[in-house]
Amino acid sequence: MPRIEVAFSPTIFQHYDKEGKIVVVVDILRATSVICTMFHNGVKEIIPVRSIEEAHEYKRNGYLVVAERNGQKLDFADFGNSPFYFTPETVNGKTIVYSTTNGTNAITLGRDAQEVVIASFLNISAVESYLNARSSDILIMCAGWKGKFCLEDAIFAGALAQRLLTTGRFETICDSTNAAIDLWNVAKVDLTSYVEKVAQRHRLKKLGLDDVIGYCFTSNVTDTIPVLKEDRLVPLI
Repeated sequence: MPRIEVAFSPTIFQHYDKEGKIVVVVDILRATSVICTMFHNGVKEIIPVRSIEEAHEYKRNGYLVVAERNGQKLDFADFGNSPFYFTPETVNGKTIVYSTTNGTNAITLGRDAQEVVIASFLNISAVESYLNARSSDILIMCAGWKGKFCLEDAIFAGALAQRLLTTGRFETICDSTNAAIDLWNVAKVDLTSYVEKVAQRHRLKKLGLDDVIGYCFTSNVTDTIPVLKEDRLVPLI
């Protein structure tokens, strides 16, 4: 029976065996929520890059660039890291270069796995269905905050893991998976109130960027499943 594991941050992820596993990358506030939104609204492909220098080089070569650090848009970028920027009128059919504080680092770290899937609350049911059909070992990687644990990614990991385990097609002997499930079962009773504990929620509020919070915790906005193909994210066909 395939197993589920959870890595609570990219720093911890390096200690897991990725071979033959589907890595599910999660950055609820905000990268994977933004990525799912972009594809839902017609983006052709996304090029995730880790460094500001790489993003700047793509910009010089004529690409549209999303780039932020510590929550704030970089001055050379076309877009900041909010899902609300990416309307169909703005991004349909476009290639977007994407660089963020945490999410794009997590995506690139998973490249050696069997497959990399992008997940958020926005596409949780679609991801659940896809993983059920694949029946591979699953490693959920939380993007965290600068290599450290964060609540919002952990509670999502718990929500997804619980859904998968409930099918009876998966098992876990992973302490962090069980911890994530326990966190989710506490949080889901009143998710809005629980999110007030989230540090990133307060970082965004301080910057005046917390208008995305409710949206990022909304389930099943889209059936789109972004996957990594070589160096680019594309929607699963």
